[in-house]
Amino acid sequence: MHDHYGNPEHLRDYLERMEGADRAAWQKPDEVIAALALRRRHTVAEIGAGPGYFSLRIARAAGHVFAAEADPRMLPVLRDRIAASGARNVTPVFALREDPLLPPRSCDLILMVNTFHHMPSPAEYLRRVSLALKSGGRLANIDFREGELPVGPDPAHKISREHFLRVAEEAGFRLAQEETFLPYQYFLVFLKATGRRAARASGARRAARRARPTGR
Repeated sequence: MHDHYGNPEHLRDYLERMEGADRAAWQKPDEVIAALALRRRHTVAEIGAGPGYFSLRIARAAGHVFAAEADPRMLPVLRDRIAASGARNVTPVFALREDPLLPPRSCDLILMVNTFHHMPSPAEYLRRVSLALKSGGRLANIDFREGELPVGPDPAHKISREHFLRVAEEAGFRLAQEETFLPYQYFLVFLKATGRRAARASGARRAARRARPTGR
């Protein structure tokens, strides 16, 4: 059984899936954080923070972390993990599925790991994400590749790399970096598009809005 977020209905099962003993071998969290080249001056947000698997690791490399989570069951777990870690630079954020509720222009990096397939309106969500980035800020997305894999959600619940690239471009982002060391996931890093690319993305959004039925 799964809840309306697409996660296992029982919290214990969900946590076991997220924190299984084998996850470090395929998720490679230390290598992921190294690839993101974080600095103590950076403010980072993790969207879909869960129990803090990445947020608490990021807190050791960055100046401040917003740990955004939309599943209310997870917030007490996240709070307790933050307290137990002794980290004083992690702020839990009770987000919405439609909006991460991050402060405007606050983040040098926003990270999503195994999360984006839960978003109901992907391009609109990324546009909201972009509002929380500082000038020059980055968006990183890690999610499962298509097809059957030993780990991850059912294939029907996945968003492919190509689909995410299209959604990101529509939302005004351009691909700046791609890492290939993860065995089951793609790892993409984006910057906000500028100049002609931004204009094309804006034009595509206006055209899409004009093409929508009016409901008359």
